[in-house]
Amino acid sequence: MAVHASKTVIYAALLGNTLIAISKYGAAWLTGSAAMLSEAIHSTVDTGNQALLLYGLKRAARPADAEHPLGHGLQLYFWVFVVAVLIFGVGAGLSLYHGIEKVRHPQPIENAYVSYIVLGLAIVFEAAVWVVAFREFRRSQGDFGWVSAMRRSKDPVVFTVLLEDSAAMLGLAAAMAGVFLSQALDLPVLDGVASIIIGLILATTAAFLAYEAQSLLTGEAIAPETRADIRRIAAAESGVAGINEMLTMHFGPREVLVTLSLEFADQISAADVENAVSAIERRIRMAHPEVLRVFVEAQSLLAHRTAALARLPQTADARGRNLVEAPSGTATNQRLR
Repeated sequence: MAVHASKTVIYAALLGNTLIAISKYGAAWLTGSAAMLSEAIHSTVDTGNQALLLYGLKRAARPADAEHPLGHGLQLYFWVFVVAVLIFGVGAGLSLYHGIEKVRHPQPIENAYVSYIVLGLAIVFEAAVWVVAFREFRRSQGDFGWVSAMRRSKDPVVFTVLLEDSAAMLGLAAAMAGVFLSQALDLPVLDGVASIIIGLILATTAAFLAYEAQSLLTGEAIAPETRADIRRIAAAESGVAGINEMLTMHFGPREVLVTLSLEFADQISAADVENAVSAIERRIRMAHPEVLRVFVEAQSLLAHRTAALARLPQTADARGRNLVEAPSGTATNQRLR
């Protein structure tokens, strides 16, 4: 997904959440509603999160240098993880705290009409931002379901904003229900219950984001179909006798590293190997522009297996010996993707 599209979604969310947060704090002060205060905290956290995502995009866009020769793309994944921690620690934590306090010490809501007006406006603003994020998300969703598409996506910015706004819409519905039921049933405790529900919604959202961010941060491979196509490109090159191993890793949404260990036919010359390597790199980049770096190692299958065994712990080597003795062409290391 293009960076400018991600920034458009973030700017829309930043503007919307700033306006919403200001109005919610005013409503919380006038009404004394715990649910409204939780929603104000939620919008404040979301506003800060958008600022952090913009900062993450800026940091990730820096060019490679001597200290970071493969670029700074992982910075984006780090800041998404920080966003998840903030949602959980600040948003969910404070909402649960205020909700529990309101359940323990319930107080009637004053000027409830203010809550209805602010919540109604907030729903309109959030819906507008959600539509912007959803349209961008749909462009990369393909035929996959929501959760599957989010888990496959290597650009966390848009689905982070989409999740935040989805949680915000659910939170607004909970706040509206809490205010209405606490008045209609004369049970102020329900306002506190609504705040607890908002906290649980935020905690669930944060847990999902944290899980996805840590997976990206610790090095995810490219999609299986892309790996299969790169294997096909390498295997189709003249002179390639076999693929010993292929490793891939995302350093950013559109920054992929590919390493290949290839066995070449014995009869071809060193110049032919060099030409084949250059052709493989060129064709991989043409087919998959997100692959910025390709490293190809020319190595026999036996040499590759020996090197793989040298990397294994000394205690593991009944299984290692089996790998060495395996017939030519069998899988050499099932741990590697």
